[in-house]
Amino acid sequence: MNTQTIPQLLRETTKDHPEVAAQMSRVDGGAFIPRSYRELYEEVTLFAAGLRTLGVTRGANVGLIAENRAEWFVSDLAILSLGAADVPRGNDSTAADLEFILGLPKCPVVIVENEAQLEKVLSIARSLKDLKHLVILEGEIDSKPARGVRGHSYAQIREAGSTAIAKDPEQIEREIDQGSGDDLATIIFTSGTTGEPKGVQLSHTNFLYQVGCIPERIDINPGDIWLCVLPVWHSFERIIQYLALGSATTLAYSKPIGTVMLADMAEIRPKWMASVPRIWEAVRAGIYRNIKSQGGAKEALFRFFVSVGGTHKRLSDMVRGLVPDFKKRIRILDAAIAIVPLLLMTPLKALGNALVFGKIKARLGGRFIAGVSGGGALPPAVDAFFGAAGVLLLEGYGLTETAPVLAVRHQSGPVPGTVGKMLVGTECQIRDEGGAVLPPGTMGVIHVRGPQVMRGYYERPEMTARVLDADGWLNTGDLGMLTHRGELKITGRAKDTIVLLGGENIEPLPIEQKLQESEYIERAVVVGQDQKYLATLICPNGEAIERYADENHVPYMAAEDLLESEAIAELITSEVAGLVNTHTGFKGFELIYRTRLVPDDFEVGRELSAKQEIKRHIIAERFSREIAALFS
Repeated sequence: MNTQTIPQLLRETTKDHPEVAAQMSRVDGGAFIPRSYRELYEEVTLFAAGLRTLGVTRGANVGLIAENRAEWFVSDLAILSLGAADVPRGNDSTAADLEFILGLPKCPVVIVENEAQLEKVLSIARSLKDLKHLVILEGEIDSKPARGVRGHSYAQIREAGSTAIAKDPEQIEREIDQGSGDDLATIIFTSGTTGEPKGVQLSHTNFLYQVGCIPERIDINPGDIWLCVLPVWHSFERIIQYLALGSATTLAYSKPIGTVMLADMAEIRPKWMASVPRIWEAVRAGIYRNIKSQGGAKEALFRFFVSVGGTHKRLSDMVRGLVPDFKKRIRILDAAIAIVPLLLMTPLKALGNALVFGKIKARLGGRFIAGVSGGGALPPAVDAFFGAAGVLLLEGYGLTETAPVLAVRHQSGPVPGTVGKMLVGTECQIRDEGGAVLPPGTMGVIHVRGPQVMRGYYERPEMTARVLDADGWLNTGDLGMLTHRGELKITGRAKDTIVLLGGENIEPLPIEQKLQESEYIERAVVVGQDQKYLATLICPNGEAIERYADENHVPYMAAEDLLESEAIAELITSEVAGLVNTHTGFKGFELIYRTRLVPDDFEVGRELSAKQEIKRHIIAERFSREIAALFS
């Protein structure tokens, strides 16, 4: 790839594939309407020229507060075409968040999605000393200055750009030509699980390196459709959009709501989808709920074929040499052990495909190749279920600080239980607390080095120095181990480790993932720092709990009453004990001794990060009384 910047990549793809659909969006609730790469490039050029009339120049920072939609990508590409950088954030950001995020990088122009975001930014306008212009993507706006800020609609900026291009047709081309790979592309303020947001500075090279090497793992072709459901201000969905740009594939905008997402899949029949684990958890849970409601022979048949599919997948992995070798394995021996049982199971698996799994694939549109899962660890039960069904999930791993992809499973040889090997040109070391490099099969802190690693945190050199050393090694803060072949397994977060009074170190994530296999448990949070034992806060699955209460004649007036029901408490205690015990692979000190039911009203931006990871410090603060009672 000869291009140095993302706009140069857009120009090259437009030249090679002008009539391939770049985007597909619903218009006024109707059908999906495509926009070709030629049309996208024209739109970006007009919008960039319009932003230029507002004074957006090379080196400027431009706020971009919106959700995933066609205009977001146009805005992003237009900003980058001018040599500026965007500062993106989602609509769930509070005014206080935006005051910090837009104020620190001194954004003179802020683009917002709708009137609600406009009012939010105007409410803090007096604190944003550098803010001069607000652009709204949806609807019209009064252009008169308000609180010293002038407003503009998307259409007005586009029209201003059209006028400017008529006077100087090559102005944006010249700006794009000036771009360099080292130019700052974005400042993404992390909404992580701890502490104050940090502005991650990512260059064009950080992104384009991945656009060049991810296709070595995933076989994507011009015209393939991606279903877009994730927040685009987050780096995972963002690299998917650039990957689509580099491969001349199509972005179709949907929502991460089960009914909407599945309906859109049936309509546009995508081949790919980037997703977080919670989406696949929800799809799996929905399938099981549907099957359980049918009951009887249908449910028994379904569970039988899931078991058959799971066994067939494990045997197939052994024959193909796709078993993670944390200890050295003899591949020929694995294949010899598995080949005969695999042949015997194959007719049953084919019957399962015809009777059960084909229906699941049909719900995904019928052309679905794979889901790329990132932004958190894929629960083993979810991975195993879709593996049994023959739905390919390619788990990847990365951080905002690495733009974000570090590793992803190979489409033709995915090793379960791992996130695959590092991308070509990316190095990985597992180190102990003293910094010594550990051998394969030993857990430690993951350190990485490669072309996708950030240049640092915006105006936070002391924070940068804590995680990024002079040799370019980034301390991810994640715990993991390598196989002998180089695949990486993520085991938790170093800062999430719970240390009991007896000195035992426990990673809560595997326990929480196991508990969430229960149909009655929506979310689990393990606690126990500096205590004698572990306990957990349980957010019950309201629908499943109410169904259980109705079926078992548990009295209640309102759904929230069930949180205090002794019968429901006993049900959850039984579920916890049945899932987390020494027979399911947990050590004695990893068992849960007490549980407490709490409402499942966790919100992104409050108790959850944008990736729907638990903000443990917020949970500890909000439920301090309940946690204290668990250990009293």
